[in-house]
Amino acid sequence: MTNANQLLTEMDGFEGNNGVIILAATNRPESLDPALTRPGRFDRRVPVELPDLKGREAILKVHAAKIKTVPGIDYQKIARMASGASGAELANIVNEAALRAVRAGRKAADQADMEESIEVVIAGYQKKNAILTDKEKMIVSYHEIGHALVAAKQNHSAPVQKITIVPRTPGALGYTMQVDEGNHYLMSKEEIENKIATFTGGRAAEELIFGSVTTGASNDIEQATKLARAMITRYGMSDDFDMVALETVSNQYLGGDASLACSSETQTLIDRKVVELVKEQHAKALKILSENRRKLDELAKFLYESETITGEQFMEILERKDDAAANG
Repeated sequence: MTNANQLLTEMDGFEGNNGVIILAATNRPESLDPALTRPGRFDRRVPVELPDLKGREAILKVHAAKIKTVPGIDYQKIARMASGASGAELANIVNEAALRAVRAGRKAADQADMEESIEVVIAGYQKKNAILTDKEKMIVSYHEIGHALVAAKQNHSAPVQKITIVPRTPGALGYTMQVDEGNHYLMSKEEIENKIATFTGGRAAEELIFGSVTTGASNDIEQATKLARAMITRYGMSDDFDMVALETVSNQYLGGDASLACSSETQTLIDRKVVELVKEQHAKALKILSENRRKLDELAKFLYESETITGEQFMEILERKDDAAANG
């Protein structure tokens, strides 16, 4: 408190016409003493949020100007792929692209370097010494295609950009990258339900094809549960609770700490509704995959053999008519 009083005293000592501007930064604005934020002191707040699509593109260009690049790099595409990245992460992407070009013996970074660098920053380096058994590789192939196929067969889902079963250093054995065409500020109830269904698509594919489940869906389970809980407690997307805030979020600039603001009986009911919601979307994913079993097999086989496929390759196979159907 002494330090705060000292700061207030010093700030009040400045005259309005002496040309001194005082700037301060914090990740916990909700914890500031109101005396600091009243008019005449820190009276103007400038939230520094994560950059939007246009901002990411501009930041990438600033950092790319410091390295050698080939002409014609599509920075807007890179910015779309790097959705949610901070300025520091975007700088890291460009630096990683430069390093990748040097390791390959080239003098300038190109589009492929930039795109691979996004994957390094998001998913980690390729784990070259990780050797999966044939069965594990096949399970991971079906798992990732399960995600992509469920996403592609639903409305309002971001297009699939890339699917890979190359293991990464943080422990991921594969991943499916979806990229929105532009900025996305609002999500409908249906869109969130579709995202939950997409998260469950990997496990659903394992169940459908192998009749068992693996530990590979741990992150999917966490993300699906988090979305389902937020729908009920924060977004008012439940008929049972309507527009009642059941959860509060603090420290939004430090990842956000959520805490329930309801009775233990209500918490039990929330848990039950979360389970029902995830199970409903899991069943939907299983139904989609069952109805598209032939394409699931074809795409999983192609991914197993290629290890990495692009969104264009995925959609070309998905939309291609079966030979039997064409001849019939």
